[in-house]
Amino acid sequence: MKNITISLTSIQWQDGEQCKTELITKARHSKSGKFDIISYEDTEATGFEGSVTTIKTDGISAYITRQGTANSALALEVGKKNFCQYETPYGSMQLGVYTHNVDNTIAENGRLYLKYSLDLNASPLSDNELIMTIQ
Repeated sequence: MKNITISLTSIQWQDGEQCKTELITKARHSKSGKFDIISYEDTEATGFEGSVTTIKTDGISAYITRQGTANSALALEVGKKNFCQYETPYGSMQLGVYTHNVDNTIAENGRLYLKYSLDLNASPLSDNELIMTIQ
């Protein structure tokens, strides 16, 4: 396991409005077979202080888990819709996750790009992009 610094840019479109957040934080990187695994502690800036987020990706899929004060597990597989349980301090809900793109070029240039849509009870919730770069 290697200590790294990552830059996370999250872009979310909801009801025609764009919300963009950026975060630079310390993380840990490891490899397990064909998977890159990045793990970082959430802070107040992410809204999930007290949780740890782990991203596991092989380039055609990505799995994002959050454990702690908020718990969730998103399975992102290009061209597929998956369902996940999303728990927050305010309650839990089931989200639909449709993945448009997973581009893992961590080995080449230290970058991961994810594009996916979320729905709640089959109603569109948001379109999302996550761009992570290792610094």
